[in-house]
Amino acid sequence: MKIMIQLNETSGSQVTAFILMGITNHPELQCPLFVLFFLNYMVTALGNLGLIILTSVDSHLKTSMYFFLRHLAFVDFGYSSAIGPKMLVSFIKEKNMISYHTCAVQLFFFGIFIVSELFILSAMAYDRYVAICKPLYYMVIMSDRVCWLLVAISYLYSIMVCLVITTETFTSSFCESNIIRYFYCDSLHLLSIACSDTSEAEQINIVFASLNLVSSLLIILVSYMLILVTIVRMNSPEGRHKAFSTCGSHLTVVAVFYGTLLFMYLQPQSSHSFDADKVASVFYTLVIPMINPLIYSMRNKEVKGALKRVFKKLCKFSLE
Repeated sequence: MKIMIQLNETSGSQVTAFILMGITNHPELQCPLFVLFFLNYMVTALGNLGLIILTSVDSHLKTSMYFFLRHLAFVDFGYSSAIGPKMLVSFIKEKNMISYHTCAVQLFFFGIFIVSELFILSAMAYDRYVAICKPLYYMVIMSDRVCWLLVAISYLYSIMVCLVITTETFTSSFCESNIIRYFYCDSLHLLSIACSDTSEAEQINIVFASLNLVSSLLIILVSYMLILVTIVRMNSPEGRHKAFSTCGSHLTVVAVFYGTLLFMYLQPQSSHSFDADKVASVFYTLVIPMINPLIYSMRNKEVKGALKRVFKKLCKFSLE
């Protein structure tokens, strides 16, 4: 008898698809928002793919700094693509349906790219620490092998974490409601509509979110504390200015990205607001991937120089 009850609880009237409510319920905003986020996604895709290509083909951008920047652009493009196209459908269709398995895939890949971004930003901070604090050993410490190892660890760890979270989320039963009051399949919002006990899955989410945020942020803070000490000890004003300018773009990206995530995941559950979370999610899933390439392009002389060289080659090729 107990076995039968358990089976009914976990597999009963399990839903086969979910309805994503999208960003807004106001019909008059659907068309303007579709245009806005379509342009947003186009700029994001062009900016990040352009940065990937630029750092791959230009011989002046072969240092470890641009190796990590290339992977940052890749994960930015990845998680915006996991969310953006499906979200745009919500502005066109009255019911934006997503199948049970597609929802799981979206959650899995979105999580991989987000977690990877945390640790790639940490690797970039460590790279800046070595460049400024140990310049004579920079090429030895930040060898190609070390760079690939740091990136590989980030990706492998992210896959492991997201396998656990996705599995825990989708072993829950969804039998009472299939409406997700969000614009993508997020673990917290999926668990909020589950009809089985989700306490274990929620605890796993909190533990991993806290661990990932705190550990990656700690690496960044320690790296920049050591950088600051080194800069203060510099006698040359030009050296200080160069060191600050080298870190400026990365610090801007870190402040915006981590600030949004900390607001999202580390506030008390009682103070969570769906509307506030939705605005914060739009910012870090759609806006940040768009502005990251702009920040690194506008504030980086080497990237500007590479763009000029590419344009000159294209113009020369077209004239021939």
